[in-house]
Amino acid sequence: MAGSTYGTIFKITTWGESHGKALGVVIDGCPAGLPLQEEDIQFYLDRRRPGASHITTQRKEADRVEILSGVFEGKTTGTPISLMIHNTSQISGDYNEIASYYRPGHADYTFDQKYGFRDYRGGGRSSGRETIGRVAAGAIACKILKLLGITLCAYTRSIGPIEADMSKFDRQVIAQTPTAMPDPHAAKAALAYLETTRQENDSAGGCMECLVEGLPAGIGEPVFEKLDANLAKAMMSIGAVKAVEIGDGHRVARRHGSENNDAFRMEEGNVKKSTNHAGGILGGISDGDTIVLRAYVKPTPSIFRTQETVNQSGQEIDINIKGRHDPIIVPRAIVVMECMTALTILDAMLIHMTARLDFVMDFYTNRRTPSI
Repeated sequence: MAGSTYGTIFKITTWGESHGKALGVVIDGCPAGLPLQEEDIQFYLDRRRPGASHITTQRKEADRVEILSGVFEGKTTGTPISLMIHNTSQISGDYNEIASYYRPGHADYTFDQKYGFRDYRGGGRSSGRETIGRVAAGAIACKILKLLGITLCAYTRSIGPIEADMSKFDRQVIAQTPTAMPDPHAAKAALAYLETTRQENDSAGGCMECLVEGLPAGIGEPVFEKLDANLAKAMMSIGAVKAVEIGDGHRVARRHGSENNDAFRMEEGNVKKSTNHAGGILGGISDGDTIVLRAYVKPTPSIFRTQETVNQSGQEIDINIKGRHDPIIVPRAIVVMECMTALTILDAMLIHMTARLDFVMDFYTNRRTPSI
């Protein structure tokens, strides 16, 4: 299977299936000397853990991470870091029936067409549970970025037709509501909407947004490795994401250039912008402003209504899906968005270190000689 590795310098490879013995990630390219313990990673895994609220799947997983390599005496060694999370609450019997047919909205059919065989237990490798390795690796990327003064904040922008009022943005509220919305009034309305949706045996989609603050100008490449292009790829690699926006996104298509251009100005000797329609990226390179990234997530495809499909014999049939499923994906996916953003930005920053001769000369001419 190709495509389980992401990154150029800070490189990750995720492994494992939804109903296998364990899942995990191998991280290569993490600098030596980073203080790291399992609790640093566990904080992020707890944010995506199933069974944490009534609007998430009731599959109960502790999702405890174990560091297998790459850390000695509490610090990274510069060698590959291997992280493992055991599966403890898989009920594979819930999926025996679907071995013979294709669930609408899932990757069952396409997986079969590609490989001629599939792990039907919870979707196997195409399950949302695969993202646990991304979150574990992203937790380390977030820690490095924080040391550099760069912070990330992801949250739910909308659920179904309910959208957060950004004039009422409260970062503290994000962690206090099951919806992960920054607007308490919208969060309450969204919970009511989800309850109605659940009673109708249906599911809902939504939008998640991530803000990156403190990133200096100059990060990203101008052609095929544009920062916005790589962020878009990172978001679209999350299974349920169907569209991505940077800054004002699709709204720019209806404007004149005079409305959409962000004017430059000087502020305390630094170049700043009067507005941020561009979302912090110009020409594929960060401009020093807040990066605004948005991803649109489809409704959970596993719903408890009767649906039409076909089986592997080509017969048209009606099905009723069993098991434990999220009525909405967004609240648990925001930490995946945050971590994929962190992985992308950290990798771009490490690549940027070789962009100019003066950067290289400054490093090697001012490098301290290690004591022996």
